[in-house]
Amino acid sequence: MKIAVPKEYDVKETRVPLIPADAKILVEKGVKIAIESGMGEPIGHHDADYETVGADVVPERMTLLSSADIVLRIRKSPREEIEWLKEEALHISYFDPFNEKELLKAFLSRGVSAVSMEMIPRTTRAQKMDVLSSQASLAGYVAVILAAERLEKIVPMMMTPSGTIAPARVFVIGAGVAGLQAIATARRLGARVEAFDTRTVVAEEVKSLGAKFVTIDLGETGQTTEGYAKALTNEQLEKQREAMTEHCASADIVITTAQVFGRKAPLIITNEMIAAMKEGSVVVDLAAEGGGNVEGVSPGEEVIVHGVRIIGYENVAGRVAVHASQMYSKNLVNFILEYWDEEEKTLTLRLDDEIIKGCLVTYKHEIFSETVKNIIEEGA
Repeated sequence: MKIAVPKEYDVKETRVPLIPADAKILVEKGVKIAIESGMGEPIGHHDADYETVGADVVPERMTLLSSADIVLRIRKSPREEIEWLKEEALHISYFDPFNEKELLKAFLSRGVSAVSMEMIPRTTRAQKMDVLSSQASLAGYVAVILAAERLEKIVPMMMTPSGTIAPARVFVIGAGVAGLQAIATARRLGARVEAFDTRTVVAEEVKSLGAKFVTIDLGETGQTTEGYAKALTNEQLEKQREAMTEHCASADIVITTAQVFGRKAPLIITNEMIAAMKEGSVVVDLAAEGGGNVEGVSPGEEVIVHGVRIIGYENVAGRVAVHASQMYSKNLVNFILEYWDEEEKTLTLRLDDEIIKGCLVTYKHEIFSETVKNIIEEGA
């Protein structure tokens, strides 16, 4: 069985899908690994590093992809490259299937089985493959570091000959993986931290990190079976904004993390809320790539609104690309090894397996995922 790993075509992508240490693990399992020349360069892994562990280096992209049984990427494939794949090859990457109908059609037309890594279920068994959690934890860390660097104050309390400097106040909205890591990082830097989440079940986790959990009565909320916060109604969102205005106004740093997979991110912080904040405050919107939680955010950029700096960088985890690649690569290898047949030396998709049911979008010429199938049919 041959696995191919092409270079990421998006110049903004700093991560790589497979690092040499993990390529070695697969080679030792009997997998033939081929990478596109230069694939590992963004994080300092040279072609020779992959050759040393037994991988082949192929300079020509079409040759690489057309000979592969499995293709590993980070981002979705360019549509035209799907035509280069073997019929019934397996493609594993971020995919965003709800918003990529043309790409979905191309996979189906070619008979390519496509795994969407975003759709790995959030279960104990699947935790080692959960790319969203691994990348979100890094994004939460980076968000705090970015904000601290842009803030025109120090973060910790400091006793000086001139008097005591009060600690910066940080307000984190959303206490999922990214939010909890943001809380932990801000606390390590010495900030005074408050956090809010629609799921009151996370209150103890927030408190255990040394932050104050902000309670807002929104009526019935909760989380999905996968552990994500349920989408709020428009009325609940408005009530939430009203209650959060006070906390945003007193904060030096606000970090928003609310994303809904397959849909536009909910608007949480309005222009009026920003206007009530102190000049020089910093807002980091980790949902900017999905439409943003903050009114006026500009994806990929920093903007100043009412004297408040709004940071809307995309691919935030990619700002620590070495560790982001390390984690993504390990998630991919864990997925492959979960379904690796030692005797046959091949990957076998068990279609009745709960993880496969969650993340396999297309299987040969059919849409396999019931979730994707239902959403496509609803939008038809």
